[in-house]
Amino acid sequence: MSAPFLAVRGVVKRFGARTALAGVELELGAGEIAVVLGATGAGKTTLLRTIAGLERPDAGTVELAGRDATHDPPRARDVALVFQDFSLYPRWTVRENLAFPLRAPGRSLPQAEVEERVRAVAATLRIEPLLERDARRLSGGEMQRVAIGRALVRRPRLFLMDEPLTNLDAKLREALRLELVTLVRSLGTPMVYVTHDQAEALSMADRIHVLEAGRVLQAGPPREVYLRPSSPAVARALGSPPMNALPARRADATWVSTADGTPLCPAAPDAPAQALLGVRAEHVAVTGGTHPATVEVVEDTGPHQLVVARFAGTRLHLLVPRTLELAPGQTIHPCMDARRVVVWSAP
Repeated sequence: MSAPFLAVRGVVKRFGARTALAGVELELGAGEIAVVLGATGAGKTTLLRTIAGLERPDAGTVELAGRDATHDPPRARDVALVFQDFSLYPRWTVRENLAFPLRAPGRSLPQAEVEERVRAVAATLRIEPLLERDARRLSGGEMQRVAIGRALVRRPRLFLMDEPLTNLDAKLREALRLELVTLVRSLGTPMVYVTHDQAEALSMADRIHVLEAGRVLQAGPPREVYLRPSSPAVARALGSPPMNALPARRADATWVSTADGTPLCPAAPDAPAQALLGVRAEHVAVTGGTHPATVEVVEDTGPHQLVVARFAGTRLHLLVPRTLELAPGQTIHPCMDARRVVVWSAP
């Protein structure tokens, strides 16, 4: 990546005895989308507020466009922050809500330009028929479009999105997610998007940053983080069903289960004596292995079946074509794709 537009370097933020951010590192290139994925309490909102200038870090720096902006006030940073609670003025019309950021103190845009920007954003978000409607009369999806429109109308240097689609139903959330990505990419404005939803993270990001307890556990392209998670914690954050994790020891050139000695897959000669093996459910075949497993659960997920089997002293998840006829109690012979197995240090 060339010189980043946004660079968060070693940022620490404490609230009393609680450390919300513990040395966070994040880089974002011009026109890119960085998704910060983490559970509630991971520090996602604090990170966005720190980038926006609403929180002052206790250590570290925030650089924007190659200059240190750590001590700049929010107005000087020229970023737009969108929250999950739409924060519209309920008695105002959509037009008034969209125009509000352009009439804030310190701005002196001509009325004609304000109207032009409002019309352009309304057209982009397909909310032109709603311009004269009170915000109280909008659906959830319409309100979120207006909230996003208030960010767009400012034409900021950077978008910061704090789980903006969380309060919407699944179908609308998916539709708006695709629209938002298309819109941001067409504008060429970089965006930091925080979420606890792994589907959003995988589908939207140029780079994913997995955040836990105020620390970035791993950052990289979505496919890389998904296929090669650096730790079991990262593996748990991405993937449904969850990534299989099997305690193993090396016996010559083979990994075997520490629970019952079942052979699992080939082991490299320089592999550690003991490890935890991670493998995605879609990288375990139903046949081809040398040892049996007993099917416990079969779930139809649409194009695939999720199979849970008792194998090697633990439960193993497999994602297989729905054309396979499997049932609880059936015997299968799982085979792990050794090329897809991730080796972690033994706990």
